[in-house]
Amino acid sequence: MQSSDQGPEAAATRFTGRAVTGVRPVSGTLAEVTLDDGRVVMVKRQDAPGGAGAEAAGLRWLGAAGAVRVPAVHGHDARWLVTDRVPEGRPDTRAALRFGRDLATLHSFGAEAFGAPPPGGPTDASIGLAPMRNVPGTDWPHWYAEHRVLPYLRRAVDDGTLRAAEAGVLEQVCERLPGLTGPAEPPARLHGDLWHGNVLWGSDGHAWLIDPAAHGGHRETDLAMLRLFGCPHLDEVLHGYQETAPLAGGWRDRVALHQLFPLLVHTVLFGRSYAVQTLEAARAVLAR
Repeated sequence: MQSSDQGPEAAATRFTGRAVTGVRPVSGTLAEVTLDDGRVVMVKRQDAPGGAGAEAAGLRWLGAAGAVRVPAVHGHDARWLVTDRVPEGRPDTRAALRFGRDLATLHSFGAEAFGAPPPGGPTDASIGLAPMRNVPGTDWPHWYAEHRVLPYLRRAVDDGTLRAAEAGVLEQVCERLPGLTGPAEPPARLHGDLWHGNVLWGSDGHAWLIDPAAHGGHRETDLAMLRLFGCPHLDEVLHGYQETAPLAGGWRDRVALHQLFPLLVHTVLFGRSYAVQTLEAARAVLAR
């Protein structure tokens, strides 16, 4: 952690107006900070350019729907984000069912367009430490290809993580996208980085969402990411979702298509093993 004049203590005081009585590092970029009134807040250092502002805007946008719980934002600057701490609990089937219903409600609040950033959020945002551009479009298949598949494909090839000869299978998916996406749907209000580590199970019996890469997108993308990286009691989550807002027929066949985005992001960030998974998913899409 950094010295107190520029570290989490100073950020917590600046955005809560309270003195700090204790700091517990959670990771290299995250700390629990205890305030002099007994409250504990989370202070996160965002190393991605514009990341703190994008995350704060995303949390506020998701929270405005009043559907899924998100921690309140106390403030942010170019580097630091201060939020409430989520009360820790354990996942169970009842909480998972409720989360599915709440997630369906969140998605139904919609967005101005596919790719639209949250109000006040930047066009140049991030997903993890990878750049992510929120550029509005009216047609999901073409927008998904242009802004969620091809940029990461090009970077993976440029970095040598994906071989140029392997790129063709993903380019074929992009060419065929209009016929692969199922019935047209309006843009949903997405968390955008919904792997299980960004779903916290609170002691209040609710799931809480953290670390969003929020934007307008296809609701099946959030669900595909939950399946890709595992989520406790996923069957109950999906059951609750289907009770509230049934998915279009054939959605199971489209899971791999929606997983291409997070798999490519992981290919860019973490290397060749994810490139292999990406190619397998792309081939599965084309084999339908």
